[in-house]
Amino acid sequence: MTPTWQGVYPAATTQFKEDLSIDLAQSQRVIDNLIKDGVHGIIAMGTCGENNSLDPVEKQTLLRAIVEVVAGRVPVVTGVSEFDTRRAAAFAKDAKKAGADGLMVLPAMVYVPTEEELIMHFRTVAQATDLPVMLYNNPPAYRVNIGVKVLEGLRDVPNIVAVKESAPDPRRFTDLINAFGDRYTLMAGLDDVALEGLLLGATGWVSGLTSAFPRESTQLIEAVNAGDLDRARAIYRWFMPLLHLDAEHDLVQSIKLAETIMGRGSERVRPPRLPLAGERRREVTAMVERAAATRPTLRASAA
Repeated sequence: MTPTWQGVYPAATTQFKEDLSIDLAQSQRVIDNLIKDGVHGIIAMGTCGENNSLDPVEKQTLLRAIVEVVAGRVPVVTGVSEFDTRRAAAFAKDAKKAGADGLMVLPAMVYVPTEEELIMHFRTVAQATDLPVMLYNNPPAYRVNIGVKVLEGLRDVPNIVAVKESAPDPRRFTDLINAFGDRYTLMAGLDDVALEGLLLGATGWVSGLTSAFPRESTQLIEAVNAGDLDRARAIYRWFMPLLHLDAEHDLVQSIKLAETIMGRGSERVRPPRLPLAGERRREVTAMVERAAATRPTLRASAA
């Protein structure tokens, strides 16, 4: 299934057992429930999927399990997050064999590249496969910006087709469209500027908090597509306290705690991450419980 890069693509979490081995059955259950709740695609093993906490064999095993449970209902796009270009290109090849429909390619981890090195990295990974590629731009997290010069240098790579834009500046959407027209499809990638991105030309949303509140996420997209901006703003304003969590350093723990509270998953994470504790745990718990009690879908049902 070719990704359409439209709608909501949750960055699905990876579920772990008490011994912190991967819980394949629960990981499949989380994704099956997301699809049943109407999401339009799945991002496997992105940041929320704790990609860099998984070893190579685990990645292949988990990706095959995800492809199995999705069973062609929506596209599966897998994160490509490796420490060097060689390993990233090798994983891109293996991902196709495992049944992935597309790739979300990150810069090489730890090392901060020049623009020329970044172009080389993305070009090499894309040329290792014929799967469609979405580049992941997140300057605050990865200390490198996929700017206009980099995208210009990749214009001739036919299977680099999309950009997940997670810079906190919504002006980026307009700047990229002005620079490239429809050459690259844009996906909103930072939850608390998602509506801004969608209104400025993004066709879809790669979301973290969708894992806890999928129906509200899909309804936000539907309202935007229908031109019902009053409805979109109402959902977005209700959602915003939680969406801010996606921009924090502990986003994975926060999203997994939200999943746990909503009965959708477990909060277990692999070290060095630890589950939220103390005041931060109380703060996030209160936010999730408040959102659950006031969710727009409940109000709509009552009406």
